[in-house]
Amino acid sequence: MIYLFYLLLFLLVVVAFVWLARHNRNSQEGDGDNEDDDVIRIIPTCATCDGVDPKCEQECMMEAATKDIEYYDDEELDAFKGREADDYTDEEAEQFAYVLHTMRPEEVKGWNRSLILRGINLPNQLKDEVIMMIQDD
Repeated sequence: MIYLFYLLLFLLVVVAFVWLARHNRNSQEGDGDNEDDDVIRIIPTCATCDGVDPKCEQECMMEAATKDIEYYDDEELDAFKGREADDYTDEEAEQFAYVLHTMRPEEVKGWNRSLILRGINLPNQLKDEVIMMIQDD
């Protein structure tokens, strides 16, 4: 019987020691002196994807492919589906330019994705301008 008492006492001391060790470690980590406590971690999403990380771009394109295609009041451009980027006349490229210049700059990236998902190649005449607008956003 006395052995059982010593065993319980020993276990109680071990549990108390473990609790104190954890409590001490947690209080040292959470005392506010650590500069990393105030760091805000941003989880990347397609809304925060800036085009620098190709993995982010690829994942967002795959995500966009599973959703309905968003139109930017440009349904008339569907007539150019499958056309090569260097096969547009200046008049046809002007149709793309009209849509491009009537949208907000932050919409250009989404519009470009929409064209890609719809199988519409952007005319070469506009590619530099679109790239510049996407990078400025």
